[in-house]
Order: sequence, then structure tokens, then C-alpha cells
Amino acid sequence: MATRKRYNVRFRRRRIGKTNYKKRLALAKSDLPKLVVRRSNKYLTAQIVNYTEGGDKTVAQFNSRSLKAKGWKHSCSNLPAAYLTGIAIAGAAKKAKVAEAILDMGSYTPTKGCKLYGILKGAIDGGLKIAASEQSLPSEERINGAHINEKLSADLKKLKESI
Repeated sequence: MATRKRYNVRFRRRRIGKTNYKKRLALAKSDLPKLVVRRSNKYLTAQIVNYTEGGDKTVAQFNSRSLKAKGWKHSCSNLPAAYLTGIAIAGAAKKAKVAEAILDMGSYTPTKGCKLYGILKGAIDGGLKIAASEQSLPSEERINGAHINEKLSADLKKLKESI
């Protein structure tokens, strides 16, 4: 690692923009488990993670890909799928005896009503206690999939009861 009198090389994950260590330390100091939400082009992932000195430990996780096995016939990366993912991670957190968490969105830009807030809304409705502003959460109309089509709304209601 190159060091000089006035120059220190930053950590690799900081240099490439993957980790904000100041934000990570603030989340670790809260002593609450983190609800870590991530998205890819096709799927959404939610995890409950506990911080330990030796490294983070994943307590519970759910991927929107698992919705297909439960009977979901639509896209796994839309807002209704995000909401169902949130409900499912809340159920997994209850089994792991986690009642309260703090949201970790990583380096994603927080946009009002986005998919990541859809996961948060589902987790809150599923029974997890997470601090959130009602203004940033997506509307019920969009969560139900009315903006996509009505068949999706009916499938969402059926699957929501089974999860």
C-alpha cells in the first residue's frame, strides 16, 4: 500500500464506491440488526444482518426469486414483488427472534416510492419495527399493482395471505 508523507491510499471498497465506512460505523453503533436491501436487474434481496467484531452475521434472508416457488407468476423485480419480499423477510425475522431493525440501503439513492422502500413497507406490514417516514413509502395503489394490471392485483392478494 503506497503511503507517503501526505498521501494515504483509501480502502479498495471505498475507492470503487461500494462502501461508505462512515455510514457503516453509524449503523453498527446503533446495536440494532440491519435490514439490508439490495436489487439487481431481475431480483430483489433482503437480509437481516447482525454486526459482530469478527464480521457481519446473516440471521435471515429472502430473495424475490423464491416467490416463483410460492406461486408468483409475474416479474420478481417490480414493486408488488418488493412488497411481498418485505413481508417474507419479516416472517423470517420473527422466526429468528428479531423484532426491530434499521434500514441499510447501501449506496442506492433514496427515491420516494422506490422498490427498496417497497421492501421496507412490506417488512413494516409484516410486523418488523423499523423507523420510516410515511412520505417516502410507496402508495397502496402502486403496491397492489393497479398501475400494471388487475390480474397482478388479484395474485398479490392471494400470495400475501399465504406468506
